[in-house]
Amino acid sequence: MPTAAVSHTTRPRRFAARLFLLACTCLLLAGFTHSPAWSGNGAATALGQRLVAPGGVSPLLPRERIEALLGSVPTRSGHLATPGGVSVYWRALDPGDYRMRYAYTGLSGTEDERMDYALSLQAPAQAQPPRGTVVLLHGWMMDGGSLLPWSVALAEHGYRTIALDLRNHGRSGAGPSGYGTREAEDVVAVLRQLRDRGEIAGPLHVLGVSYGAATAIFAARDLGAEVGGVVAMESFDNAGRAIRDMVPHMLQRPGHGVVERLSRQWLRWRYDGGLLDAAIAEADRRLGLDLDRIDVGRALAQAPACVLLVHGSDDAHVPVAHGRALAAAAPRARYLELAGEDHLSLPMRLDRLAPTVVDWFERTPSAGAPCPQPLAPGHA
Repeated sequence: MPTAAVSHTTRPRRFAARLFLLACTCLLLAGFTHSPAWSGNGAATALGQRLVAPGGVSPLLPRERIEALLGSVPTRSGHLATPGGVSVYWRALDPGDYRMRYAYTGLSGTEDERMDYALSLQAPAQAQPPRGTVVLLHGWMMDGGSLLPWSVALAEHGYRTIALDLRNHGRSGAGPSGYGTREAEDVVAVLRQLRDRGEIAGPLHVLGVSYGAATAIFAARDLGAEVGGVVAMESFDNAGRAIRDMVPHMLQRPGHGVVERLSRQWLRWRYDGGLLDAAIAEADRRLGLDLDRIDVGRALAQAPACVLLVHGSDDAHVPVAHGRALAAAAPRARYLELAGEDHLSLPMRLDRLAPTVVDWFERTPSAGAPCPQPLAPGHA
């Protein structure tokens, strides 16, 4: 049978340092040509817009290669409309032996630090009845295909996996971002429609990464007893705090060119003058939200499902303090902290985490029952 393979090499440090390069450059040019930008109004508006919607797809996502892999195996997909009018794309992968081969390599300590992974799989000879269903929710500037390794790994353990593209991402339609809240409403609406279609088989579980992890927690609260187990990798605790932690971190590196260095130096100076607070206020206005009041910890404490929180000790995008705060807010939740992993490497560590995640879903009791202790992850 044909085998599809993808080899993915990325430079996450350079990507993290350049994620806002375009915005930074535009802000500098605005500062030279329009004085309001130098006063902070134009800069806050531009950065606020970046907080409202992704504005593109991460270069870390090898979409063509992922689509080639997905095209080599049988899947079902489509769009479903939510009550809010957002068209959400879903793709289901049935259980089977995909002969998956996954290899991860992390190189560190240099300016050219890379994360490499290779994935190969092939169509199973026969379908297997699902033991349950796992819904996968991706991070900011990603899509459901970004979690393909997890989709296949869980399918090989007997789970039907359904990857969703969150609103404003991938093939899904646009709508006001909710930093997990409105997205969770979409998830609930889509899952109930999928259940009516017979796509949800057996116990329902959810796995989310970063932005998708916060969405998973809000969805678990809203779905109540409909969800068995949840795995939330590197979720933020509070949306406003996460933005204040992430953006300055992304500007700490000196940059690789004159424009980039000047952009970052100027923005760091402006942040000291309150630009970031003004940008968050602009995003609040555009979204009709108060990002400082989006409290994932409160939703976690209200969710009856067993939630496993996973965070990397070296996460600088969403610092590990967020994961620890979530764990403190919900005694029922379980918390794992992986030494040496950061925001970009953690979701790729199937070698360390897949046995723990599969075991969690296998042993997760019905809602309201005591939650098990998680299986210790593998060593790096």
